[in-house]
Amino acid sequence: MSEATLVAHGKSEPLTEDWLAVVIGGLIFIAALAGLWGNDLLGWVVTTSVWTDPTAALAPFAKTYAALGGWGALGATIVAFAVVLSLGAVTLGISIGRFLPAFLVTIIIAYAAWYLGSNAHLAAVTLAEQTKFGTDWSLKLTNEGGYIVALLAGLIIANFFPRFADWLSAAIRPELYVKIAIVLIGGFLAVTAAAKLGFASSLLLRGVAAIVEAYLIYWAVVYYVARQWFGFKREWAAPLASGISICGVAAAIATGGAIRARPQVAVLVSSLVVVFAVVEVLILPFLAQTYLWNEPLVAAAWVGLAVKTDGAAVAAGGITESLLLAKNAANGINYQPGWIVGTTATIKVFIDIFIGVWAFLLAWIWTNFINLAPGAERAKSSEIWQRFPKFILGFIATFVVGLILALTPATAAKLPSIIAEANTFRVLFFILTFFSIGVLSDFRRLWQDGFGKLVAVYAVSLFGFVIWVGLFISWLFFAGIKPPLVS
Repeated sequence: MSEATLVAHGKSEPLTEDWLAVVIGGLIFIAALAGLWGNDLLGWVVTTSVWTDPTAALAPFAKTYAALGGWGALGATIVAFAVVLSLGAVTLGISIGRFLPAFLVTIIIAYAAWYLGSNAHLAAVTLAEQTKFGTDWSLKLTNEGGYIVALLAGLIIANFFPRFADWLSAAIRPELYVKIAIVLIGGFLAVTAAAKLGFASSLLLRGVAAIVEAYLIYWAVVYYVARQWFGFKREWAAPLASGISICGVAAAIATGGAIRARPQVAVLVSSLVVVFAVVEVLILPFLAQTYLWNEPLVAAAWVGLAVKTDGAAVAAGGITESLLLAKNAANGINYQPGWIVGTTATIKVFIDIFIGVWAFLLAWIWTNFINLAPGAERAKSSEIWQRFPKFILGFIATFVVGLILALTPATAAKLPSIIAEANTFRVLFFILTFFSIGVLSDFRRLWQDGFGKLVAVYAVSLFGFVIWVGLFISWLFFAGIKPPLVS
């Protein structure tokens, strides 16, 4: 039972889904940090590289556990996830007899989808990668193509095998999985942010200013479009506005929690975010190459503001950098590599940090102004706290701890690999999230709930407004600023 459902019935439980996400995400983060003192507790977790040879794709994260081999690492990962999440299910009042078998099938199918999505014909992005793997074509979906395959696998089950989907339902917990992932993102972003402290200060300041200006405009306009043009209720309009304007899945989940929207609201918005992000990756870098090749940092900021998932945005930034460096080199201008994709990544870091701030503001607004009964006094701080999505606290905690360690000389050198290990778990939880979203997406029911209108809102807002306002603001703050030249 979700926290929103419990509140609606006037009840509370010792450990809600939000707090469970903080506990599980926090324990993974702490276990990863043990590696700073030579205790690698999580190196057995399985990783999947882009592949053409099926036998060479899987491996344990750390060489210390190389004896496990790829399939041994996968087995250890599945067992660990099953044990931890089964214990979590018990705390939420879910029958372990129903949860455990359903979860084992869920994680096997979801990981198989990720494995298929990592094939070079789907995931290889650059010409260099295609040459490396000996492929003459690729859909260029990046590693996030695995998310799409997981989503499609879930959709097939939901729409063609509904009884199987019902059997899996005990383990289909997209909100829990993505909340754990968001807690783990904090440490990853901290390392990225620390690495960018040496970045040109003017770029950082311009990036923050561009984000604030863009998203205050984005959110208000998308919310208005959803409400006035398409007739959505506030429960739908707010997560839509956050998902389209801030940062996709994480923002939609955080907003849904802040305003106590029904779980399916964030689920539907999240599924749209993934699909449209892939479309943007395939389009925006080539538009930048054609029209913004002489303003590379404008292009970098534009991609960061426009593409709505972290991996897709950074991938789009990488593609944009390779295209722009090549085109400028053909015109006798040789920029240092790293600055274009670095600007995109920096923009995304600050956008992700903005999610927590925005979730708190929305919780305060909804408690005091939107859901306030006529004649009632404004909500007390305790009510705002009750409404606030608690998993954001886990995100803030891992970010702060990660940033302190990243700026401490004694731990700074080791931390990136430690956080990369924890980030592997974040990827696994995202895989579970997107597979779960698919299993919950019975198109017949979704269409009855207005899914077609959701697609229309997203398409109109993204391609009719968000992309072009992002371009204008990127031009406003970054025009005329060039990366340093190769010496």
